[in-house]
Amino acid sequence: MNEKQIAIIMGSDSDLNIVNETIKVLKEFGVSHSVMVASAHRTPDVVSEFATNAEANGVKLIIAAAGAAAHLGGVIAAHTNLPVIGIPIDATSFNGLDALLSIVQMPGGVPVASMAVGKAGAKNAGLFAIQILALSDDSLKKKLKQYKEDMKAKVAEKNKKLQSMI
Repeated sequence: MNEKQIAIIMGSDSDLNIVNETIKVLKEFGVSHSVMVASAHRTPDVVSEFATNAEANGVKLIIAAAGAAAHLGGVIAAHTNLPVIGIPIDATSFNGLDALLSIVQMPGGVPVASMAVGKAGAKNAGLFAIQILALSDDSLKKKLKQYKEDMKAKVAEKNKKLQSMI
């Protein structure tokens, strides 16, 4: 499949150090994706064209990472019927709270799912995207189940080591 199932769009290339957590997850699960930089404020025409054409280009889900006012996810959601997941980036003196509030306060009718601020949110955005795609992809569903089993085993192993230290 040449089409990229998930499109990741960042408001700035400085967001890449956070978005790399999303990319790692998608690579681990073998999910095709694209990454681009476009700003809701500096390049609104690029964002609009991207969002309007995403579905026709084979995209199934969009992940939008932005800091400060974080309008990127909302602008994208206004131009597509695809699911949009927002990653709030810690880019200002408000430590990402401004971005988080921008994403979670979308008006009714223009949904954007919001993850936590920063790297944990970026990782979860990738996993949430996998969960959505797994609804219609049995192979992803199996990989996701194994991922969670592996997490559980790692915790059990850490507990075992901890107990041996006591």
